[in-house]
Amino acid sequence: MAFRIDVAESGAGGHRIGGALSEINIIPLVDVTLVLLLIFMLTAPLMYRGIDVNLPKTSGKPTVTEERMVLTLTKEQTIYLNDKPVPLATLEQQLRDMFKNRQDKTLYLRADQALQYGFVVETMDRVRRSGIEKLGMVTEPTRAR
Repeated sequence: MAFRIDVAESGAGGHRIGGALSEINIIPLVDVTLVLLLIFMLTAPLMYRGIDVNLPKTSGKPTVTEERMVLTLTKEQTIYLNDKPVPLATLEQQLRDMFKNRQDKTLYLRADQALQYGFVVETMDRVRRSGIEKLGMVTEPTRAR
């Protein structure tokens, strides 16, 4: 009976039996990672689920959400509060009156880009003095070319 042994020579004159695998097989690692990802994707919505409560029925009206208040400044320096023209001199008082009984003290400002910076800042100062807590700036997204 004859045995055959393959011997590979190394550069230093020594001998080495067999060869080492120089590449790592990552396919099992990817499979396990994808399975874990799938498990987390399926269980995550269940973890953040609220508490189930059967609420009583009432005949009352549902809570009314307040409409957004928008202050618009045109390039002609005309001011509109929710599409109604407002003189600059009475803006503070009208804002105080409009926001007196409101829970949400947020005003959205739409200003034409051709307006002078000073006019916009003066209007924003009047809004601040009228007691508005939050002022949001309305813009349009840029278009991709």
